[in-house]
Amino acid sequence: MRKAIAAQAMDSSTPASLPSTSLIIPSRNRPELLLATVRSILEGDEIPTELIIVDQSDARDPTLTTLATDCSCEIRYLWTESVGVSRARNIGIAAAQHNILAFTDDDIAVTSTWFGALIRALLCAGPRGVVSGRVLPSIVQKRGGFVPSTKTDEDRSVYAGRVGEDVLFTNNAAMFRSAIDEVGKFDVRLGPGSVFSNAEDNDLGFRLLEAGYRIIYVPEAVLYHRAWRDERDYLPLRWSYGRGQGAYYAKHLSLTDRYMLWRMLGHVKNHALGFIHRVRRQRHLAYGDAVYLLGFFSGAIRWLLTQRWTRLSEDAN
Repeated sequence: MRKAIAAQAMDSSTPASLPSTSLIIPSRNRPELLLATVRSILEGDEIPTELIIVDQSDARDPTLTTLATDCSCEIRYLWTESVGVSRARNIGIAAAQHNILAFTDDDIAVTSTWFGALIRALLCAGPRGVVSGRVLPSIVQKRGGFVPSTKTDEDRSVYAGRVGEDVLFTNNAAMFRSAIDEVGKFDVRLGPGSVFSNAEDNDLGFRLLEAGYRIIYVPEAVLYHRAWRDERDYLPLRWSYGRGQGAYYAKHLSLTDRYMLWRMLGHVKNHALGFIHRVRRQRHLAYGDAVYLLGFFSGAIRWLLTQRWTRLSEDAN
């Protein structure tokens, strides 16, 4: 079920100051964007206790390696030769010193109130809640620039059970460590940098909902997704989004439970209809739908052939 509720006042039991928190940022070969993201976080009204940067770049970042700040946030720069955003987030989780975990990405600009709003919403939700915030597109930074994913709804929503959609955005999310301990870490086979190059957040969100957690969408926790990609990136990105989504659906298909099968068929139908409606007037977007579907089927088939009966080791999950 899905339940939408009006924004609520902060619970009287929520402390005026934030408890200890760990904010995790994965990154790879985006030093300027990453530095801008870090600075926007440190300029916020409230900041994390520790900021963990897991950098998978080809070389260490000399600026972030020695970055110092007068604020109370401990900056921990972890350079690793591992590959994949899921592995990076898992490394960050393992390194985190605190039980409240927040996540964002390296191409983000946060608002001054973002972190406080996100963490206070989590404290109100309690250990069985996970929060995700609003992701707005930034001003286009280059000709033809675009933002691949946003969440712009202005109403707070609470999701529980089988909601028929993917509702966790891990570039703007927070949860208690106990949630990860129960359902497992990010699946390293999914997400940018992996063979199945997306949908790691959808997979984690689905596992959380299946385990009985609520995912709360908090529109007041606002950040901006930078529009640094250009039109040349559009079709490759649609392929990778489709490939990851197809693998994610295939991962959760079951002969005895048809929920994910019906979701998968509806997903394909929506993108096929999108292609038909756009093919005459918005050909570029129509090509995107076609490439997405090709990637989707590629990801689903490859998962079923190579991963269906594969179990991840405990340290890789």
